[in-house]
Amino acid sequence: MTRAGRLARRIGLPLFGGALVGCSLPPVSFWPLGVLGMAAVVVSLKGRSLRGRLAAGLWAGIGQFAVGVAWAIQFNAAGYVVLVIVESLIVAVGAGLVPPSGPLRVPAAAAAFTLAEWVRESWPFGGLPLGSAALGQVGGPLQFAARLGGPLLVVFVLALSGGAVGELVLAGTRRRDGGSPASLFPSLSYLVAASALAGAGAVTGPATAAGAPRLRVAIVQGGGQRGLSQLQVPPSRVFEAALSETARITGRPSLIVWPEDVVAMGPTRFVGSRAEALLAGIARRRHSTLVAGVTEDVGATRFRNEVVALSPSGRLVATFEKVHRVPFGEYVPYRSFFSHFANLRDIPRDAIAGHGSGMIATPAGRFAVLVSYEVFFADRGRSGVRAGGRLILVPTNTSSYSSSQAPSQEIAASRLQAIEEGRYLLQAAPTGYSAVISSSGAVLQRTALSTPAVLEASVPLLSTPTPFEESGELPVLAAGAALVLLAWLVRSAPRRSGGRDEADRRRAKTLSA
Repeated sequence: MTRAGRLARRIGLPLFGGALVGCSLPPVSFWPLGVLGMAAVVVSLKGRSLRGRLAAGLWAGIGQFAVGVAWAIQFNAAGYVVLVIVESLIVAVGAGLVPPSGPLRVPAAAAAFTLAEWVRESWPFGGLPLGSAALGQVGGPLQFAARLGGPLLVVFVLALSGGAVGELVLAGTRRRDGGSPASLFPSLSYLVAASALAGAGAVTGPATAAGAPRLRVAIVQGGGQRGLSQLQVPPSRVFEAALSETARITGRPSLIVWPEDVVAMGPTRFVGSRAEALLAGIARRRHSTLVAGVTEDVGATRFRNEVVALSPSGRLVATFEKVHRVPFGEYVPYRSFFSHFANLRDIPRDAIAGHGSGMIATPAGRFAVLVSYEVFFADRGRSGVRAGGRLILVPTNTSSYSSSQAPSQEIAASRLQAIEEGRYLLQAAPTGYSAVISSSGAVLQRTALSTPAVLEASVPLLSTPTPFEESGELPVLAAGAALVLLAWLVRSAPRRSGGRDEADRRRAKTLSA
């Protein structure tokens, strides 16, 4: 093989494969690209040394995240580069766990990339699961694996399918050179296994909504300009826009949902404020429960990001404080250290991390609340639903992005949450996207970006648990770790056996002499 050919296989193939995975994500949203990308990545690891597999994994991660989190460039170009590198290093470690050969190489690759995805969900800074390959499968046949094992199982079936496709291509090439047709069987079995997992998720859906109680709801999107800071989009304008659109509600909803931090209090407490009186008045006039996002400054260095619920009588009945904060967006980890490398004046305060399941009990029902960034974390939806949430609410603020990439990925994350938990989901954003999503992940209604809008619907309140709600990610993680270990043991077993046979032959020769 020429030097150019070696470079193409070592760098070009995994980089191209990772870029295809990144392109499968919203807003492109073409799931077959993810399968083809994983095929290229898994093939690029075959027969490579540990150093080679680590390098291939790094290039695959760079391809995926350079595309998948391109929205970060607008905030800080250097931060974007660091984000891509850190996330790619995690993928590289996952690639290093894949055996270079052996009968279980492909399923071990799927398991290793699944374990790497779990690390991304958890580290650094509590996890950065943006740009996940699972988001590119939303709308495709593999998405329903999420009902069994969450987004981790979606990543597994994606990598297993892609690895199988890659092996089929290689086996087809060998057949043209006189190879045995039997070489196709393992790859076909991997495709069958991936299809079976996705199919099992599809048929274990929630109970039909026909007999479930229904709730009339309204989602308010004020619309208006999108910008990177409060100077570009003043909080008062966002609040007034929400008030204006609320007046356009035509039906009699039992629940009205406003976006995240649409009520910016500054140093003033929400309880007893004019803003609370205005929201209580809306709830009373509409005979509705009103859920809205509120921020309050706490001293000079901290603030709270909360969701409050007011009853039809205007009484404050529930409060939930956001648990998963956005690093370098809502707080700066190791602020004194990073202040030497970046201007942090746009993030003068750190959000206080909340606690609790995320379930709020209101006169309209019990809801699982995921505040914005939390929708990318499967454990947050599971927490609120297990606590009794029969409908998922996602108040969010995605008005800081100049492109549709981040808002589109958030919609995909909301669709996955709906599938995982078997619940309908309402997403409310100040400038979009706001949406009504069914328990099967279908987008029933969605607004346009920047457009003032009100979405009104009747949605069922479901209660049937999904396998993922009952078991979580632990079975997927345990099976993945066991599969990687088994693949290495199976690969090394023949060599150990061969070594013993050779030693026995030598001993027999010595004795005969």
